[in-house]
Parts: sequence; C-alpha cells; structure tokens
Amino acid sequence: MSKTLSDINDKIVRGAARVVRADEMATLVRAKGPERAAEEVDVVTTGTFGAMCSSGVWLNFGHSDPPIKMSRVWLNDVEAYTGVAAVDAYIGATQPSQSRGIAYGGAHVIEDLLRGKPVVLRAVAYGTDCYPRKKIVTTITLADLNSAVMSNPRNGYQRYNAATNSGPRALRTYMGKLLPRFGNVTFSGAGALSPLSNDPGYRAIGIGTRIFLGGAPGFVTGPGTQHSPQSGFGTIMVQGDLKRMSPEFVRAATFPGYGSTLYLGIGIPIPILAAESARAAGVGDKDIFTSVMDYGVPSRTRPALREASYAELKSGAIELAGREVRTSPLSSYAAARRIADALKTWIERGEFLLTAPSENLPTQATVKPLERRPSQPDGPGPKPSPASSSNGRVAWDAGTCIECGECLSICPRSVFSRTRDWAIRADISACAGCRLCVDVCPVGAIRPPGRSKLGDARRRQVAL
Repeated sequence: MSKTLSDINDKIVRGAARVVRADEMATLVRAKGPERAAEEVDVVTTGTFGAMCSSGVWLNFGHSDPPIKMSRVWLNDVEAYTGVAAVDAYIGATQPSQSRGIAYGGAHVIEDLLRGKPVVLRAVAYGTDCYPRKKIVTTITLADLNSAVMSNPRNGYQRYNAATNSGPRALRTYMGKLLPRFGNVTFSGAGALSPLSNDPGYRAIGIGTRIFLGGAPGFVTGPGTQHSPQSGFGTIMVQGDLKRMSPEFVRAATFPGYGSTLYLGIGIPIPILAAESARAAGVGDKDIFTSVMDYGVPSRTRPALREASYAELKSGAIELAGREVRTSPLSSYAAARRIADALKTWIERGEFLLTAPSENLPTQATVKPLERRPSQPDGPGPKPSPASSSNGRVAWDAGTCIECGECLSICPRSVFSRTRDWAIRADISACAGCRLCVDVCPVGAIRPPGRSKLGDARRRQVAL
C-alpha cells in the first residue's frame, strides 16, 4: 500500500489523519513491522530543542527623518551586520556585547525582542546626499520593526558528536564544561525524535519543506552549512517570522567561558507514504550512534574514543577508558517531545498541511577545513579586456562593465550608448576628456588610463 502527499493532506483537512510522535512510531514499527505501520500512520512528528549557535535574525528598522544609511549598528551594545542596504541588519546569536562581554549576546537581544522588551538601537553612518544623518540613538521593540526574519544557516544536525576531555584541566566549550581526565561526557540532539534521523535519505525534508520553527510555521530554505551527509551529519538552513514565534521555544543561553547561544525548537513532519518511510521513521535511540570525541586534544582532528548509541548516552553513563563515566545532555528531550506534540496538534486540527520539497537536500557534499596559506601580495591592476578601449582620456573595460547604464545620462558627447538588448557600447574616440563618467561608474569600468581598478577602490575607501 502506498499513499501520496495529496492523500495525506486530504485526510488532514477532513480531520482523519493519524499522527504519531517519532518515538511512538519506533515502538509501533517494532511491534507491527513497517508495512502495517505504514497502513496505520499518516504523519510522524519530530522535534529537537538545543543550542543552535548558527542562528540569527534579519531586522528592518525603517527610515528615520532625515534618513540614515547605517554603516554600523548596535542593539543593546551587540553589533549587528549592516552590509546590506540602508536600514537592514543581521544580528547573529553568538555576537557578544561590547559592554557586557560574552555573558550577553545576540541571542539575548533576540529573546528580549521576542518578549516585547525595549532594546537600545545605536547606529552610525558616513553620510551621503540621500542619507545625510550620521548618527541615531533610540529604543525599539519587536512591534516597531517592519520585519524580523529568523534566517539560520545551520540548524538541526542529524546527529552530533559527544564530547569528553582527557586533559589535566577542565575545558569550557560549546559542549559545556568538560571535566578533566574523562570526568564526564556531554552530548546533544534528540535521538529518535531528531528530524533528520527520521528521514536519513532526505526524501521528505528538503528545500521548501514546511516546519515548526520556534513555535511558529517556518521553512527549510536549503542544506545547512557544513552539510555532510556521507558522515551522517546532515544539517538544514531554515527561515521563519520571529514575530510569530514563542519565547517558550526561543531561549537565549550562555555557556560560561564560551559565550552566548540560542536554544531553538525545530519540528518537522514526516509523511508516511509507504513501508520504506515507515521503516526510516521507526528509528529508535538504540539505532542512532555517534562518536565520543576527546576535546582534550587541541586539534580539529580530535580522536574518536568510541561509538555510543543515544540509548546509552541517555542512560546517564557509558563505559569509557575502562570505567563508567557520567553523561549529560545539552538538549532538552522534554522540550523536543513538547514540540513534536505541538506539531501533532496543529496537524490534527487541520492547521498545518504538509509540503513536498521543491528540491531534495544533497546526499553528496564535501566539507573542507580551512587551510592556512601564505598571503599573496597585491598584484597589478586588471588588464583591459580585448573589448576595452582608450584614447588617452578615459579607459573603458568592457569585461568589468556590468551594463547598468549610469554613464548614459552623464556623458555630454554620447560616448556611451546602448543596443536594443540593453548592452552598453562605448565610442572612446568621441571622448573629450571631461571624465564625468569616471566618477559615476559603480564598478570602476571607466577610469583614467593607467589607473587600476584596485587603486580606484582604495581611493574611494580612503575618501569614505
């Protein structure tokens, strides 16, 4: 027996779909087998709630009067990235406060906004004719923002390495405090409830999949950075509206000695279309293994001491180095169950329909380390392309030109023109040498002869 996604959505609309949590599905598959389980179940809900450092929010502040093109922005003294347009900024969860240090960071700003608290906005700019203001200080709330879009580059690891420490001193890490000489083991992830663990072939979870994100509907927007499916470390990139989320599932946290992070709830529904999807969603904690890594070795290639199942890790202790070592989770299994239950309720009420991926997550991907190489000195400026031309007054580099057309209305001698398909052409022989066009070209394709594009960029940077 097989079903389609449309069949399941029809059942959801009619209130006839059977929905179970992933841990319940594991029990059902063991008891009845994947074929029978596929006949009885339509949707499996998953959930995870843990520290997801690779998170942040795009904020749009709106224009002040007079307007400002923000070049640097701080929210409660946490700097946000402003290299996009005039009044947009991205605040990352792990960015520390300039006044409070690593104890308060971007994650705390995000939670403060979500809880309706006022946040101090401070911005500076270099000033332009169209954006003359150079400084602004005010307070904002989430309601004041035109938009607040959570956009996270890497969330929801399929599984995550456990951590321990063979060294002589305690270590403070993103895996929590690791006691010396194998004093403890910490681990992350929800095991059998983990979304990607229930869809290891990425057939149901892909670009465009509708998900539970922070207590509101969200979407998978792509494979997460460092997506490594061959190693079982799949990740997802996600997006959702912060204004619709709940502080129950979006919590700021600080790991002492490491810094701030964001605890975030994610849940993904898995449609059960046939026995194969039932078998994949019937995974249990005893079936999911991860490596116990020694963080006492200061190298990116830390040794794996052993493999351990999530059933072992959740038991409270594992055998390591010839003795029993206590284990502790960094993720909340109780919150993960609440997320899976909340998603189940949405589906049973007909409030949440399932979506098919517009594109599947890749099953092959390469994650490379950062290699240190000698820095290269600046080379000479770009050489004119074969289509470039010069008459001693200006040089036009057709290979650099982006064909925006800004030069068309500036040149008094119509040196520059466009074809019917809007390609830009230049008759440099008509140039009188006024060089008005040099000042307006946004990419340095027009410049005095002998001046490199790199030199122009440096001069503009100094001028700013």
